Amino acid sequence: MPMDKRYRILVAKPGLDGHDRGAKVVARALRDAGFEVIYSGLHQTAEQIVEAAIQEDVDHIGLSILSGAHMTLVPKVLELLEQNQASDIKVTVGGIIPEEDGEELKKAGVVGVFGPGTPTDDLVDFLKSSLGVEE
Repeated sequence: MPMDKRYRILVAKPGLDGHDRGAKVVARALRDAGFEVIYSGLHQTAEQIVEAAIQEDVDHIGLSILSGAHMTLVPKVLELLEQNQASDIKVTVGGIIPEEDGEELKKAGVVGVFGPGTPTDDLVDFLKSSLGVEE
């Protein structure tokens, strides 16, 4: 079903993680669900991600992190969003995130944390709910 508004999502791979197959699968699933998706590519800094999110006027950032650096990279992205008066952009994290770290990230402002093997339909439903998408 088409969405009334075309929601924009930036899918980003921060840090030195070079595995992007999951991010590309997520990007395609989101596109197929009616979102406008911008994929930043590999090895992005927090600064590059936030700059792209602001320039592209996105509603949401999806960070894909498999490197284990999530407790450094994600708070930096959140901090930069706040510094740039863009904290209204929601952030979701996917990857290998221990449960206790996921809880800390949520306390810091991340709206959702998803592990490997999460069905893409679950992610799409979560994002639609998080963004208030009405069909």
